[in-house]
Amino acid sequence: MTDLKDRLIDAALPHVPFDGWSEATFRNAVTDAQLTPAQARIAFPRGAVDLAVAFHRRGDDRMRTALMAEDLSEIRFRDRIAHAVRLRLEIAEEHKEAVRRGVTLFALPIHAADGAAALWGTADAIWDALGDASDDVNWYTKRATLSGVYSATVLFWLGDQSDGYRETWSFLDRRIDDVMQIEKLKAQVRKSPLLSRMMAGPNLILDKIRAPARPPRGDLPGLWRDPS
Repeated sequence: MTDLKDRLIDAALPHVPFDGWSEATFRNAVTDAQLTPAQARIAFPRGAVDLAVAFHRRGDDRMRTALMAEDLSEIRFRDRIAHAVRLRLEIAEEHKEAVRRGVTLFALPIHAADGAAALWGTADAIWDALGDASDDVNWYTKRATLSGVYSATVLFWLGDQSDGYRETWSFLDRRIDDVMQIEKLKAQVRKSPLLSRMMAGPNLILDKIRAPARPPRGDLPGLWRDPS
């Protein structure tokens, strides 16, 4: 199934700059990939929308693989995050217009949920590749915060005309610095006797929140991995 999906994505990409992630693109991709409409609908039941989602997820998978192959232990954690976001955009650069068209598609109210899920998936892939072990409310806040940073950076990147996207990387650094300031503020609240007592009730509730259960990794011995 993965090979079939990749064939359709690759066949669609030359058409996306002209027709967007549309049914026209989907039909042309089916023809160019030499597949039947029935085969294509098995892979992508909703047609072009599922095709756009799969294109985004493929970029996430490639980023995760590249990150996990790197040794980032010698750099600050905030720099690891910046590196991961930059890597994700560099992977997307070859098909920048397809990303732009995807942003347009997922901005439509009918597809907003798909867009939000794709964005969250990217943030989750980054934290997962960087070894995040949180299992409480921090699991959610980390991904929500990074989703905001990533989405803002993508929009800036789409309009950036500077050499080597210099302005985008500066923008990204400023957004991450903003987040780090929030983390410093949270640490100060925890250290303050008065503020920590004020937050005791809310923190008691937040401490009960747990990250969703994760399925076991499919690349471990004895575990089957879904090929699709």
